Amino acid sequence: MGMVSTVGIVLHPRRDSKEAIETIIDWARARQVTVLGLREEVDRIDCSAVAVDAASLAGRSNLLVSLGGDGTMLRAMRLNAGRSTPVLGVNLGKLGFLAEIDVQELPPALSAIDNRQYTIEPRMAVQAMLPGIGAVRAFNDIALVRTPGDGLAAVSVSVEGNPFVRLAADAVIVATSTGSTAYSFSAGGPIVSPTVEGFLVVPAAAHSTFNRALVLSIDEEVTLDVLPSSGRLAVEVDGQIAGHLNPGQSVTVSAQRSAAHVVRLGTTTFYERARRKLRVSGSAEAD
Repeated sequence: MGMVSTVGIVLHPRRDSKEAIETIIDWARARQVTVLGLREEVDRIDCSAVAVDAASLAGRSNLLVSLGGDGTMLRAMRLNAGRSTPVLGVNLGKLGFLAEIDVQELPPALSAIDNRQYTIEPRMAVQAMLPGIGAVRAFNDIALVRTPGDGLAAVSVSVEGNPFVRLAADAVIVATSTGSTAYSFSAGGPIVSPTVEGFLVVPAAAHSTFNRALVLSIDEEVTLDVLPSSGRLAVEVDGQIAGHLNPGQSVTVSAQRSAAHVVRLGTTTFYERARRKLRVSGSAEAD
């Protein structure tokens, strides 16, 4: 008997998933494998996947398949956070960092996973308790972002209770190694291998002499205090607004090891994906 008995699918909210879903269902039917989908997602398309809630999808599936791009993959990872269930990313649009295969590669990929012919790439997360909101978890980043017209993000950064720097910026980003190629990268942060167990604090458009990224150990905590001179800040969790912070409030961010497990089949490497996605090119002086 193969490894996979129940496949859970997570869909992009807009992209056409019909071909990929039919491929998964056909593969599953031939092997008497159950296919589950989130009720609000599978109800909007014509398919035979069993509609369940988020807790059942995560609890019952022994393989999660994300159909979309990196945003869909991040959502699948958050749904499944803390579980050992592997997550396979299937690309339905632009090349992403997290998706492993394209739709046409689905049947052999599913069979390889069923036969345990794959490796796992553990991914860390960052997490925090937001005042009035509760716990949030991100696989890319948690960012304190200025509200247009409401002043800069003025934030004091402390590590393990030790004050380090006071920043005035458009945003202050706490990013995982996975998120180093997302918002953090656009703010001038470094590209970090996803195997590195550490996280970054990066100011975006800093209005100060100090505008460098701070690299922290996975075992350290960082506290961001919103200073009296700051405007009201939006708290973005993997790009989605989760709440707001006012001057005088603070948030402490910590990291979680192996919060998700991404399937790798050996078809590409992180560095190949980074070169293509970020259009990395060398210096003309080196040629």
